[in-house]
Amino acid sequence: MVVIVCDGVNSIVSELLDLKPTRVYSTWGVRGFTSYPSGHGFSNEVIRMMRDNMIVGRMPVDDNLVYWFVARQWPSSDDSRVSKEPELIKRATVESIMDFPTEMVEIVKNGDTESVTLTKLRYRAPWDLLRGSFRKGTVIVAGDAMHAMGPFLGQGGSAALEDAIVLARNLAQELCITGSKGIEQRIMQVRVEAAMDRYVKERRMRLLMLSTQTYLIGKLLEATSPSTKLLNAIFLVVFFGKSLSHAQYNCGRL
Repeated sequence: MVVIVCDGVNSIVSELLDLKPTRVYSTWGVRGFTSYPSGHGFSNEVIRMMRDNMIVGRMPVDDNLVYWFVARQWPSSDDSRVSKEPELIKRATVESIMDFPTEMVEIVKNGDTESVTLTKLRYRAPWDLLRGSFRKGTVIVAGDAMHAMGPFLGQGGSAALEDAIVLARNLAQELCITGSKGIEQRIMQVRVEAAMDRYVKERRMRLLMLSTQTYLIGKLLEATSPSTKLLNAIFLVVFFGKSLSHAQYNCGRL
C-alpha cells in the first residue's frame, strides 16, 4: 500500500512521520475576490506591492473576476470580533491600506464579502526541511503537508504541482516489475521506498531555497527594528538577488 499525504498546512499525518510542527507568523493573510460584471480591464499579470509591514497584490482570474490579497499584522485587539465577520475584516483591511494606490484600495473595498477570509500564516522552518525525512515506509507527504510556507512568493501551489510531477515520475520508473506475486510485492515495496527517497532528495534543495526566501520576506514584514529589516534585506539581495529564478524553475517532464 502506498499513501501520499496532501492534508495541508495542519497535516495530521506529518506528526506521525515525526516532522517538526509548523510555526506561526505574526502576519495574517486577508484574501478575497472582486467581480466586475462589465470587465475589469486589468492586464493578465500579478501585481504585488510592499510598503512598511504590508504586502498588497492582485491577480486577474478571468475578464470579470480578480483575486486579491493583503498580508499584514493583525492587531490582537481585533481578534475576537472582527476576525469572525467578513464585512468587518474587509473594512479593517481597507483602512489599513489607504496609503497604497487608489486602484488597489478600490479592489478590496469592492470585494465580494462572502469570499473574504482571514488566515493566520504558518510555515515549516527551512532548517526543518533540511533535516526532515518526509517518509516512513511507503507513506510520504507532499504539498503544504511537506513544505508549508508563507504566500510572499506565490509559489506554494506551484511547488505542490512540482511535487506531484517529480513523485509520479519516480514512482512510474518502478512499476514494471515482473515475477511471482509474492516476490513482486516484496520487491515492489523496496523499489517504491527507493523512488520516494529519490523524490525527497530531488525536491529538498528546491524547497529549501523557496522556503528560505519566503521566510526572510516574512521576517522582513514582521521586523520592527530598522537594523533587523536591513539585515533581512541584505540576506535577500545577497542570496537571491532580484531575479525571478524562483518562478522559472523547471522540474522536468512527467
